[in-house]
Amino acid sequence: MFRTRRPHRWRLALALAPIVAVVAACGSGSATDAANSELVLKVVDPGNSGPIAVGKRDGTFDKALAPLGARIEWVTTTPGFSSMLKLFNTEELDVSGAAFSPVVGALSKDVGVRIVAVQDPAGKDQSGLIAHPNSGVRTVADLVGKRVAVNPAGKGEYILLKALAQAGVPADKVTRVPLQQKEAASAFATGKVDAWASFLVPYQEAKANGGIELATEQSLGSKDNSVVVFRTEILDKRPDVAAKYLEVLQGLTAQQRANPAGFENVFEQTGPRALSGQRLADAVRVGAEATQPRLPKDSDATDLSDVVNLFADNGVIARKITAADIFYDLKSKLSPDQLTALKER
Repeated sequence: MFRTRRPHRWRLALALAPIVAVVAACGSGSATDAANSELVLKVVDPGNSGPIAVGKRDGTFDKALAPLGARIEWVTTTPGFSSMLKLFNTEELDVSGAAFSPVVGALSKDVGVRIVAVQDPAGKDQSGLIAHPNSGVRTVADLVGKRVAVNPAGKGEYILLKALAQAGVPADKVTRVPLQQKEAASAFATGKVDAWASFLVPYQEAKANGGIELATEQSLGSKDNSVVVFRTEILDKRPDVAAKYLEVLQGLTAQQRANPAGFENVFEQTGPRALSGQRLADAVRVGAEATQPRLPKDSDATDLSDVVNLFADNGVIARKITAADIFYDLKSKLSPDQLTALKER
């Protein structure tokens, strides 16, 4: 009996072997598919203006990233990079524009982000320090004993400290009220703070509504340059995607400089997000001055040190951040062809 059954067992094993092989192959393919699954790059929604807004409207980023197995997901956030740190920590955000100051603040809190590109100064009259018209403040020296809203460890705090230092006013003679842009706008409008160190759209809106300009980044000689920031894990895993994103942004910025009017009111011509009159004219002027984001160079480390030293000297950060801490060496991760694509145009 046993001798007659054994061959049947071998035949059964041989019959099952192809099935097992197919199952194993399917399992292996699933693992490969998972490893090569689409990367969803979470980027701050650009609103109604600028090169990223045009790229969103036209699908420029997705078209460029598709061959790399990546696409964009647009994330709505509150204004100001320092208000987005939690989103980076929880992997709900991967890419944003920013400035040196809030990234220095983020790294002092061990947030996993790095700068991949820097933009040379442009439009620095669009951010600054303004006083409430009923505050009695007309100069930076008048801020002694007053309350000033700043986004903590960010551009607002940098602008205020820079202005106070230049005016010879000790920083401890002014009360810094830590508020993110949205909350600060309300506090300023209702007179709960005497002044506000702000930037970009919120600053321009407050100034248009009667705020008294005390200083601008331009008048202060600000070194808090604009930058492109990525979550570090994305840079480590997919430097090719970061390089392609940056390449597209460079191209769009060049187009903005050539045709700045086409980069305003991108989605809406009317309504609360649309610009008109003098504010539209200012935006078009700044767009014509737009500089392309580029890989960091030695002079950027010098500018960065101005921000770091000001923050460290005033107790904003507990440790000094170096260029090696803050700039990601994307160049070392790229092929010669990728580097050629990222050269300044």
